[in-house]
This record gives sequence, structure tokens and C-alpha cells, in this order.
Amino acid sequence: MAVKIRLRRMGQKKAPFYRIVVADSRSPRDGKCIAEIGTYDPNLEPSAISVDEEAAKKWLNNGAQPTEVVSKIFKAAGIEK
Repeated sequence: MAVKIRLRRMGQKKAPFYRIVVADSRSPRDGKCIAEIGTYDPNLEPSAISVDEEAAKKWLNNGAQPTEVVSKIFKAAGIEK
């Protein structure tokens, strides 16, 4: 099973709010996830990022692959593999 760390879209139309989740790569974008490890709100200035660093590092060490956007969020939060 390929595991990815990606964003799940929440919120209303034209006002997105994202949760950073760990999910099977075959599941739909807003479908079932294994774990929620943070949030990302691009509507605020500056964007609000909240990540559970311990959980993120655990999943990265176990082989989960972050998407491009999540990689940028982790870099901004100071999380490295």
C-alpha cells in the first residue's frame, strides 16, 4: 500500500480550508484517511499552518511520501525528513 501525505479540502465554496492527512494513494482526495496530522488555512494573511511535528516525522520515517504542496508546507514549518 502506497501511503501519501496530502491535503483534504474542507470549507465552503471559494473559502477553502485544508487538513493535512495521511492516506492511501488510491483513495479519493476527500475520502477515507489513516490519520490527520495538521491544518493549512490559505485565507489568512499570512497563511496559517499547524502541523503535529512528531506525527509528521513518524510518517515520513515510515515511508509516507508527501505531495509537492505538503513538502512546501513542511519546509515552511521546519520539518525535514
